[in-house]
Amino acid sequence: MLPPWYPAAFDKLALDLQVPTEFPPEVVAAAEKAAEQKFGEDRADRRDLDLVTLDPAASMDLDQAFAIEPLGDGFRLHYAIADVAAFVHAGDPIDLEANRRVETRYAPDRRIPLHPPQLSEAAASLLPDQDRPAVLWTLDLDAAGELLEVDVTRTLVRSRAKLGYDAVQREVEAGTQDERIERLRALGELRLAAERNRGGVSLPLPEQVVDVDGADGWRLSSRLQTPVETWNAQLSLLTGMAAAKVMLDAGIGLLRTLPPPEADAIDGLQRRAKALGFDWPAEQSYPEFVRAIDPTAPRAPALLRACTTLFRGAGYLAFDGETPENAVHAAIAAPYAHVTAPLRRLADRYAAEVCLAVKAGTDIPDWVRTALPGLPERMAEGARAANSFAAEVLNLVEAGLLADRVGESFPGTVVSTNSGGTHGTLLITDPYVEAKVDGTGLPLGDPMEARLAEADPMTRQIRFEPV
Repeated sequence: MLPPWYPAAFDKLALDLQVPTEFPPEVVAAAEKAAEQKFGEDRADRRDLDLVTLDPAASMDLDQAFAIEPLGDGFRLHYAIADVAAFVHAGDPIDLEANRRVETRYAPDRRIPLHPPQLSEAAASLLPDQDRPAVLWTLDLDAAGELLEVDVTRTLVRSRAKLGYDAVQREVEAGTQDERIERLRALGELRLAAERNRGGVSLPLPEQVVDVDGADGWRLSSRLQTPVETWNAQLSLLTGMAAAKVMLDAGIGLLRTLPPPEADAIDGLQRRAKALGFDWPAEQSYPEFVRAIDPTAPRAPALLRACTTLFRGAGYLAFDGETPENAVHAAIAAPYAHVTAPLRRLADRYAAEVCLAVKAGTDIPDWVRTALPGLPERMAEGARAANSFAAEVLNLVEAGLLADRVGESFPGTVVSTNSGGTHGTLLITDPYVEAKVDGTGLPLGDPMEARLAEADPMTRQIRFEPV
């Protein structure tokens, strides 16, 4: 059941941000027609593969399915990706609408999908026990989990099961996981070791979540990524790295990039870490330091927030005809491309088409080549809109859940401040909320009592003051 304050506040948010909450009739009609297609004769039949999907339990927009086989001392990964281009064609109503939306957006009570649900949650989704067109990546790896061979082709596949993160994690903790998950663990851990060896790094930031199924109504909490999610993410990262190699070797494609942090940014983070009481030995690299942070430590939220400043500047790089400079994603410590989430992200459909053509020895489709130069800007605009939407949805929910508690005091931690210590961000953990705090000499990283001064779901404003 929706909280009484939510519907009107969400409608205002959607209006303020110009969020397209419905698909135009011509887009729905085109999706319904596309969903009626049958596939098979022009594709390799790989319905023999023991593919499974692994996602949040409620997800219906299933982009990826995997099967992992032993290959000598290493592994062969079959990674099937929903073939959106089999349903969506350049210039058709679905394509034009997807180019306007760019990304799927998520709210507690709904998805605002990139493609109509007739495709994204039905005909194109890799749902279990259904024949589906897929872009199948076949990646051979050695005993250290390093990539040996890459192939990608259009196929027909059939997922065997729809697995959920939490259920599989419970099986792992109980020691009752099946062979498929045991192989996922083995390969995932090899790839994590390879990431460490490359100098890659990911921040262990807690994710803010809205529990909409609670007996007492909606609730805000936080969660850390589980090992199962981490292993699964490595499959996507590996495939994105393989795709980047294919495109770089061919001299055409679309990469996801992130510049390395500047030396003064590292120096500033080292000073911040010292001020917060964290030991950063001179010989320890930034990735090693981040991996050593215990996210549950009292001052860790303030330090992790500071670490995010080193991950700014991510973008897309299109190239055609020559190998680009600065093609590396610094956090991954390798060239990388987005190809594994085409139901939810626009760029993946184009990058996958480049890889398919290169591996087949055919010409890059004209609709892809023509679109490539403009995709980085379009993706940047779409990402800004999606990030703004996500932030404002959380602000709305936070304000709604706190609206009747204005005047109360909460224990919290200041996780960021301006240079004068007069404005900052306060983290309280029950409910799990990050919000503005105004005061004098705000104590970065230290616990403090703060009074809730404002919480309005219609304006999505929340403000605390020191007690």
